[in-house]
Amino acid sequence: MSAVSPELRVFLETHIPLIEEELFAFLPLQEPEEFMYRPMRDYPERGGKRSRPALVLLSCAAMGGDVRKAVRTAAAFEMFQSFALLHDDIEDDSEMRRGKPCSHRLHGVPLSINVGDALYAKVYEVLAANRQILDCETTLSLIKEMINGSRETFEGQAYDVGWIRGHIVPSEDEFMTMLRKKTGWYTGRGPCTAGAIIAGASAESRQAIGDFGEAMAIAFQIRDDLLNLMTSEGDAVTAPGITSGAYGKERGGDIAEGKRTLIIIDLLRKCTTAQRTEILDVLHAHRDDTTQEQIERVISLAHEHGAIAYAEQESRRRWEEAVRLLEVLPETPQRQLLREMLDFFVHRAF
Repeated sequence: MSAVSPELRVFLETHIPLIEEELFAFLPLQEPEEFMYRPMRDYPERGGKRSRPALVLLSCAAMGGDVRKAVRTAAAFEMFQSFALLHDDIEDDSEMRRGKPCSHRLHGVPLSINVGDALYAKVYEVLAANRQILDCETTLSLIKEMINGSRETFEGQAYDVGWIRGHIVPSEDEFMTMLRKKTGWYTGRGPCTAGAIIAGASAESRQAIGDFGEAMAIAFQIRDDLLNLMTSEGDAVTAPGITSGAYGKERGGDIAEGKRTLIIIDLLRKCTTAQRTEILDVLHAHRDDTTQEQIERVISLAHEHGAIAYAEQESRRRWEEAVRLLEVLPETPQRQLLREMLDFFVHRAF
């Protein structure tokens, strides 16, 4: 497991509480408390790595900006994360999130959809409130970035969900397009670009740090898909923390949900015809009809045919790309913190 350096740990433990304070200030408990406002606080209160808001601050610092002016925008990205996870859990019919049952399994689908919608609206309330600390042009730039990034995220999700519904196995190139859209923006490019905007960085610098963020996010997501198959059952009930590598989701959940991951795509092009039929039968079955034995069988085949090793190799390749892109930026102590964040984010728990 990649260890967190003392410098990065101090930065996170100093600034994450400030982000959380800002986040919950925009999530007051009021009526209808039981059916809306309390569930809106649920996912943020469960913890999490807070990596996306941390990237906003680290990128702002790396571009020479005032980190204090980036805290509110960082909170907006964590708000977006909670919204995205809540809707993603519904669409995937997931079971566990951050060590507890998913929102829709606690409150039902209709109420949870409404809670997710409310969180998404809050994202823009938070960003608009930047007018109190930033100039109007910067505030508008941040809102535009969130709008464009939201569209990218939703387009990526459309592919992800549509492939499952249509029983489609995408090519590796098609999968990478989906990953760039769904994860590349809101996990990496968006937070890094937002930090650079707040710092007043040039368009060229915004592009450079955004490219770094996207490469990092893709490396992270491939690693996260690996973790889904390699985590222990005990990790499913342990929520991830700021500097911990806990997983907080069920082992093999991606297989039960029929997810098209790089591991599955590579496995299907390497396995025998009979094994391909067996794997697709598992992927296309409803998750309630999928046994843990079937999931473990697919995981075993992924190891046997080298699909796990291939995904690990691709995650590392994207990590190396992110390292190269980061080195384009001016060499500063803050850039080093971004490098350490990259290492922890991608290599956690391995």
